[in-house]
Amino acid sequence: MYLPRHFAEDDIAEMHALMRANPLATLVSHGPDGLDANHIPLLLADAAPHGKLQGHVARANPLWKPGRVTGEVLVVFQGDESYISPSGYATKAEHGKVVPTWNYAAVHAYGELKVIDNADWILAQVSALTATNEAALPQPWAVTDAPADYIDKMLGAIVGIEITITRLLGKWKVSQNQPPANQASLIRALAGMPMGELIRQHQQQ
Repeated sequence: MYLPRHFAEDDIAEMHALMRANPLATLVSHGPDGLDANHIPLLLADAAPHGKLQGHVARANPLWKPGRVTGEVLVVFQGDESYISPSGYATKAEHGKVVPTWNYAAVHAYGELKVIDNADWILAQVSALTATNEAALPQPWAVTDAPADYIDKMLGAIVGIEITITRLLGKWKVSQNQPPANQASLIRALAGMPMGELIRQHQQQ
């Protein structure tokens, strides 16, 4: 990933927070047929220096089968993003030398993919994933709400995966390269939006 120093985010806690808030990740792997990408919700576990990612895929998905992945995998988490119009820059009125851009926050996690074809592990993973995403709902659903024989059938159709993260790259492209006047005007233009808050948090960095 192209990563100018002024856009780099080195705080692991900050990167972990983005990963937890945006669990639907793009898992990129390389195998006999070249590059492959899968969109998979992944839970971040705190074990290991950079964390572990845990999830599951359909048994019909060849990703988990022996020989399908060679080397490390890349997992991309996309955070808040926004088109930035030149109209939001204070300097537009001064000299007009402004162009559009796109602001965003993203984390790239690298690691080794491990397949876990164990019913107890998969049940625990699915239960944790469900509990995490149901927590904010007024009537949370739990895996135990469904008939046990039905859940057993569903579990047989999926395979667990775990990725021990070996390195993390964080990129917060949120107008750090703009002069203070433009940062301030963008914060006003994007008031009430997540990107406006991200710019505010990083304007002094």
